[in-house]
Amino acid sequence: MNELVPGGNLPLPGGTLTLHVPGPFDVSALITDDSGKVRGDGDFVFYNQPTAPGARLNGETLTVDPPALRSGASRVTVVVSPAEPGTALGRLPAPTLRVTGPGGGVLARFTPPRPQQETVLLLAEIYRRGGAWKLRALGQGYADGLAGIARDFGVEVSEDADAGAGTGAGAGGGAAPGGSGVPGSRGAGVATALNAARAGLGRLRGSGRTSAGSSGHAPAGTTARPPAGSTGRPPSGNTAWNSGSASAGDASAAAPAAAGPAADGFLRLVNSARASIGAPPVSLDARLTAAAHAHAAGMAARGSLGSEGADGLSVYQRLTASGYAYLTVGEHLVSGPRDAAEFVEYCLSSEQSRRTIHDPAFTEAGVAYVPDNRSGTLYWTALWARPLTRAGLAQTAAEVVALTNAERAKAGLRPLAVDPLLTDAAQAHSADMVARAFYSHTSPDGSEPWHRAAAAGSTRRTIGENIACGQRSAAEVVQGWMDSPGHRANILKPAFTHIGVGFEGGGSAGTYWTQLFGA
Repeated sequence: MNELVPGGNLPLPGGTLTLHVPGPFDVSALITDDSGKVRGDGDFVFYNQPTAPGARLNGETLTVDPPALRSGASRVTVVVSPAEPGTALGRLPAPTLRVTGPGGGVLARFTPPRPQQETVLLLAEIYRRGGAWKLRALGQGYADGLAGIARDFGVEVSEDADAGAGTGAGAGGGAAPGGSGVPGSRGAGVATALNAARAGLGRLRGSGRTSAGSSGHAPAGTTARPPAGSTGRPPSGNTAWNSGSASAGDASAAAPAAAGPAADGFLRLVNSARASIGAPPVSLDARLTAAAHAHAAGMAARGSLGSEGADGLSVYQRLTASGYAYLTVGEHLVSGPRDAAEFVEYCLSSEQSRRTIHDPAFTEAGVAYVPDNRSGTLYWTALWARPLTRAGLAQTAAEVVALTNAERAKAGLRPLAVDPLLTDAAQAHSADMVARAFYSHTSPDGSEPWHRAAAAGSTRRTIGENIACGQRSAAEVVQGWMDSPGHRANILKPAFTHIGVGFEGGGSAGTYWTQLFGA
């Protein structure tokens, strides 16, 4: 094992790395290219957005598979900040980073000099030099907090965002998928996430205390690029993500999808894999297949993978536009496999994409591939879903309530009762975020959670709200809220007595959740 000092570096072996920082800290990561700048929201990994291509955060542990990072990424910077917003790092134990390799052996440990007034610390970076990856110890602190880091990494921060970082009061709370802050600035949505999602976001309003939590959107599913013309299982080093993609309107440059034999072979292989772990079979749905074809055609026309088209429509918006309403959704976006067997084998080759195929929540699927006329590479899209039903929506909301009350029980608090009026307001807000393409506690018309509760007929004097997007299950969203101090405070607020839950599928993030609390 190597004990690193600031500036020290270490060659890294191939494979997935595990970085662990125990203690009262929040761990984050910024993914950048050779310029040292982020490309957009998806380059920031933190507790409300725990996954990105090649990187995953689970509490105190960050796992990084360098070859699987998005296309052009050459650096992952590990950031730590106090779990309790506003605390100086000098009041806490010095953070210690431990890095382990694919076999579980400890590669390096790094404890920086004890910070003083700094509130954020760049702890280390994984970077590419030539064809090899290395680890460098940093230990660089920021007294001006997350806003300082945001600017250094290419994020323009508006005055409102700066104020939120300094005071703990958000400007509406949340990382909107389209970003906010300076109009047109690259990565402004990251600035919102950096400043708002860490802050706790408590505020006073109206006749009672309103705790407004927020949750960043988490990209989900698997986007991967095995080599064109490969056979068998493609090596992980050929995985790539390209943020640009083409819309279905670009499909004129691509040949029609071959849907018959590919679909039949796909279904047989997939259901065999699901049966091996006891998951029920899925059936093919024409609307899922149509949306998959439209998305695959756009990627082929552009010659790059991506979850969003040149027209700004996400793969989820294409699905809802086909008339398919869902309770949960997943996707595989892959280029290279020459037939359904190679495609399914590739999707089963990594843990994250294998979970999608095995997920018992999915009951229907659609698949399509379209060749890139210039290279002949096949671009694949597979969509997985469970259709929305009134009973299914009620069950999902009930699961959120049950998991929320389980957390309150652990804290010795009374359970929350379901309030139909709060439920109506929460459901309307989730649906509104999808319909009007925003992600915030403040609606485009300026209404806030307490306004929406009153509009639904509620007379409760104290209102609080948690929102989230991108999570695929009740368990995932409640765990995400509990891992965030601001949301956790709402869930465990003793004064709250009632709750309403809303859920809507669609938009750029795929799923939108709302918890509305009242007393």
